[in-house]
Amino acid sequence: MHINRNPLERLAVLLLAVAALLPGAAVGAAPASRPPNLILILADDLGYGDPGAFGQHRIRTPNLDRMAGEGMKFTQFYPGAAVCAPTRSVLMTGQHTGHTRIRGNSSEQAGDRVPLEAGDVTVAEMLKTRGYTTALTGKWGLGEPGTTGEPRRQGFDFFYGFLNQAAAHTHYPEKMWRNEVEEPLPANAGHQRGTFAGDRFTEEALAFVERSQRQPFFLYLAYTAPHLEWVPPVDSLAEYRGKFPEDTPSLTRGNYSAQSTPRAAYAALVTRMDRDIGRLFARLKELNLDQDTLVIFASDNGAHATGGVADFFQSNGSLRGYKGQLYEGGIRTPMIARWPGAIPAGTVTSTPVAGWDLLATFAELAGATPPAGTDGTSLVTAFRGKPLPARDYLYWETVSGGFWQAVRFGDLKAIRPGMGKPIEVYDLSVDAPERRNIAKGNPEIVARAERAFTSARTESVHWPRPEPDSKPKGKRPRAASE
Repeated sequence: MHINRNPLERLAVLLLAVAALLPGAAVGAAPASRPPNLILILADDLGYGDPGAFGQHRIRTPNLDRMAGEGMKFTQFYPGAAVCAPTRSVLMTGQHTGHTRIRGNSSEQAGDRVPLEAGDVTVAEMLKTRGYTTALTGKWGLGEPGTTGEPRRQGFDFFYGFLNQAAAHTHYPEKMWRNEVEEPLPANAGHQRGTFAGDRFTEEALAFVERSQRQPFFLYLAYTAPHLEWVPPVDSLAEYRGKFPEDTPSLTRGNYSAQSTPRAAYAALVTRMDRDIGRLFARLKELNLDQDTLVIFASDNGAHATGGVADFFQSNGSLRGYKGQLYEGGIRTPMIARWPGAIPAGTVTSTPVAGWDLLATFAELAGATPPAGTDGTSLVTAFRGKPLPARDYLYWETVSGGFWQAVRFGDLKAIRPGMGKPIEVYDLSVDAPERRNIAKGNPEIVARAERAFTSARTESVHWPRPEPDSKPKGKRPRAASE
């Protein structure tokens, strides 16, 4: 079913969209007409340098590159955390890792998964107050079956995908959740590897867009590519087989099977995801929704260090570190925002922004009131090419490989890579790869970071701030591998 708007209707929708971005537009005011559709696409373990628009030369990403050419590229975007679940909690709640409910892949105390609670207000719940219909296809990771964290208890009208992030380690599951029911994928029974999860996420996303086109909608499309295990469909692998002659087999690691050509497999997963994103853009145009829809693309954290594949592709660009670490390579990812007619095409911003800013952005565009206790700043001003209001800092913490904390004051970033370790300081304006620790010459920044490491967070029963030299209690989560 298509919406065939006449030229006057198209013009009215475009003028309303542009008006929402003009100086003087009332922040948080209810829009005069239908607000924009909102789509958030999230890759899994895609590094800062993996899309062509961010410097990649060996992996094909034509649709993401076109998206950057038609929208705005953010070169200093921090999705929220260094690993999976806390980033997704940040994106949904608009709170950084010092405040959001879920701060690690599993509890430091008990080792189990921690769900969002009934009192947590997500982006989806907020948008429903403004008449949006909402859907999630892909990886959730914020609530197991029967808990308060299930997607449909957190504001989503429709869900298809993985609840448990560890279950998402295979791209060929035997079952997938549709709302509260597990549906078998018969072609994958006995690991026949017939149905690729990413294809199903895309098909469900396309179907949702088509059936929701007559009202404002929010789609959260959370792909599991290019996360391990690196087993792409045969037709996608064929595109890269033999392209990297030095490709060597990877060893079996944990629950991940070996891959005879891991570099080709990684590239194939990225390109297939890019292909499916192109299908989504094509559907938006087919339904005449292209100029009514803001699409944001990002990744949940930096690329994984496994097998040297990220180094071969320079997946994290020139940035130091990998997934699981609070150096830039672990927490800075590509981000692109596209909204034809409202966001100028081919623009680039180096303004530091974060995943906890997206809830505030969506709230402004939808005319919604953000829930109390959020940490973000709306990016609507940045979409206009204007500076964002000054903020005191950006804050991160992680429990991957010990309790790390980091804080960014303007261009200066302070990191404590584990309790009891000295604080490091880097000037990102001249040293984005974090090669020169300038802590000794900046004692005031070290002292300021010490204060922020305490004041920027509320205590968490599941992820308490340990005392220096203390040992973690309970089962240690394998955070960086998820």
